[in-house]
Amino acid sequence: MAGELAEGTAERPLQDYRPLPGVPDEMVDANGSVRPLWSRLAAHLASLTPADLSDNLARADRYLRDSGVFYRQYGSGISTERPWPLSHVPMLLSQTEWNGIAAALRQRADLLEAVMGDLYGPNTLVASGRLPAGIVAGNPAWLRPMVGVRPRSGHYLHFLAFELGRGPDGDWWVLADRTQAPSGAGYALENRVATARAFADLYADANIHRLAGFFRDFRDALLDLRTDSDGRVAILTPGTLNETYFEHAYIARYLGFTLVEGGDLAVVNDRLMIRTVQGMMPADVIWRRLDADYADPLELNPASRIGTPGMVAALRAGSASMINSLGAGILESRAFMAFLPQLAPELVRAPLALPNIATWWCGDQAARDAVLSNPHRMSLGPAFATGLPFDPANQQIPSSDLTPEELADMIAQHGSNLVAQETATLSTAPTLVNGLLMPRPMTLRVFLARTSEGWTVMPGGFARIGATPDPSALAMQKGGTAADVWVVGDGPVAEVSMLRSTHGAASRGNPGGLPARAADNLFWLGRYIERSESIVRLMRAYNVRLAEAGPGNAALLAGMAPLLEPLGIDPERGIPPSLLRNLAAAIGTAGAVRDRFSPDAWSALQDIRRSADDMANRVTPGDDAASALSALLRKLAGISGLVHENMYRFTGWRFLSIGRLHERAMNISALLAVLADPDAPEGALEVAIEIGDSVMTHRRRFSVATSRETVIDLMALDPMNPRALRHQIDRLREQIDALPAANELGALSPLAREVLRLHAEIATADPAALDSDALWELRGRIAGLSDLLTESYFH
Repeated sequence: MAGELAEGTAERPLQDYRPLPGVPDEMVDANGSVRPLWSRLAAHLASLTPADLSDNLARADRYLRDSGVFYRQYGSGISTERPWPLSHVPMLLSQTEWNGIAAALRQRADLLEAVMGDLYGPNTLVASGRLPAGIVAGNPAWLRPMVGVRPRSGHYLHFLAFELGRGPDGDWWVLADRTQAPSGAGYALENRVATARAFADLYADANIHRLAGFFRDFRDALLDLRTDSDGRVAILTPGTLNETYFEHAYIARYLGFTLVEGGDLAVVNDRLMIRTVQGMMPADVIWRRLDADYADPLELNPASRIGTPGMVAALRAGSASMINSLGAGILESRAFMAFLPQLAPELVRAPLALPNIATWWCGDQAARDAVLSNPHRMSLGPAFATGLPFDPANQQIPSSDLTPEELADMIAQHGSNLVAQETATLSTAPTLVNGLLMPRPMTLRVFLARTSEGWTVMPGGFARIGATPDPSALAMQKGGTAADVWVVGDGPVAEVSMLRSTHGAASRGNPGGLPARAADNLFWLGRYIERSESIVRLMRAYNVRLAEAGPGNAALLAGMAPLLEPLGIDPERGIPPSLLRNLAAAIGTAGAVRDRFSPDAWSALQDIRRSADDMANRVTPGDDAASALSALLRKLAGISGLVHENMYRFTGWRFLSIGRLHERAMNISALLAVLADPDAPEGALEVAIEIGDSVMTHRRRFSVATSRETVIDLMALDPMNPRALRHQIDRLREQIDALPAANELGALSPLAREVLRLHAEIATADPAALDSDALWELRGRIAGLSDLLTESYFH
């Protein structure tokens, strides 16, 4: 991208672009001229018509939407999933500038590792007075149970992020250290894919450093921390309600690691184990994405409901490696930033290469004097969240909001709990606002990962772009957006992939144990999708008869009530609310296993829910509803194809299939018990065949008129009919027999024994004897399989 633009090339897209007064801009200099690094991007934007630009941006947005990229927004006591807010214009940095940033951050990472090692080890920094005891002992992120616990890996920190901002002098500052459970790396990947689609013609030959190598090296480093080749690496998430849960699932899928929640883990003989459907399996490496305080209710926060009792004891015994170590969150306290410049020469043998934004801990008299005499705009916030005269959730109070007397009084009373920082004047970067390029405040989040060769730096990360010129609007919860970061090489860059370097023949790896929680969700996902289809088929048949309004139809519609009521169906609604509830439940369970659910299937599931919600507001009973339900049925068939035809045939797929088969078997039993009853209204048998999607097959197989015997034979006992009860039981037996511990050395589990009995009875049943009472009994026994499955695999 180096080189100047031809005169006038960039005028059209930049003609209204002006840096903010007194604020440096990344793309243009003080005179409004495009910087050389940005010239090619500016020329590309200039070459696009408004329609072309709109189409390009739509490609990026469509990718994010189809991939289901979201973040969780909180407010007014509720949380909602919001589309990922991409700022389409990337942030550019030269290779030379990036090399300087990367080297400085590697030094800072080593410094934080040294501080962490001392705080939880010999504690010489506090003992010698180089760190005040108050900012350690009084900090809620300081975990006393972890003192003296040496990490099995030999390091406390393995994955870090740093917030950077460029000041008015053009130099970078560190605004914050992220050591607890840094988020954003997965979103950086998605930003890259989306932005590359928006600017495909430009990106292909623009010498942009790729991101895959960073993730490959970190994945390999975590695999190398295992005690043996069969050890498991897991990502520990707080759960689906976490703000960045999508990223947890995405990274787990991308790296091939197991996603677990606290309840999926147990401590057995001081060893961390994963509860899987195959039994307890050791967890060698845990990449933690929840705050450390919640990790163990026994030794840390007793109110935690998302942790694992005994985790601290397991780490103390050295049975697993934790990424990052419990207690690392103390380094995020802004008070520590005030002491890093003094500690660097001793701990890393060099001055701090990348300065902090000016920071003072107000517990020191000299620092108090510096704060009170500082003429610049500052913010006053908690060194740690306790004992403050204002709500710590607000994070800060601008010094300009306080009179000098109020500021002095607050510092005098609460100085040991307060930290003061100069308010950064951040550089701006271009973003599109209503189709126009506008300058907005920008910060940069950079990620570091520890490998066998030392710290590696992601060549990019992501930039936070403010929603308004006010830097306080950078946070996504306040409308901020995220931009991809392009590190522009001086020449062609290497192509990288996620493939691990190996020698010799490739070998198939074991897909790993399936957590019991994930198996439970997959089972219910299969049930909810099948139940939704059953509701659609029932209501389509109902509305077809409702539209015909012929003699006897009233009795037939009334006769369908025993099928509608157990499913909570309101027949007076064209699209019944029970269908919407089931689709919502399917999305909820699919969301809990996003690491095992394909993006295409997720997109299809979201699409059908949107379609059903839209139809519910306008579809009326009768022909209108029948037509709409047919459209929904086709969409459901597409989901079944994506889910059941594309999933790897391993344990997770079996539980999903068992859920689908189980639900369908119960629905068919009830369908036949009601509509094939001798006392059912006229036309009921035809409705049963229609709902069972067996009309054409019945015509081909039976030349005689429809009778109870032909319907029972085709839909209850025919193993070749995929809609028959017999077919469901056959497949259930196959899938259950293949589950772990179902049939060991000829000894059947209670679940396998019961499904074998059901199979034998339905395979030898006499059509005449399979009356409504027998069908209801079969349905009850099929329903009981769910309890046996839960007892065997989900506890």
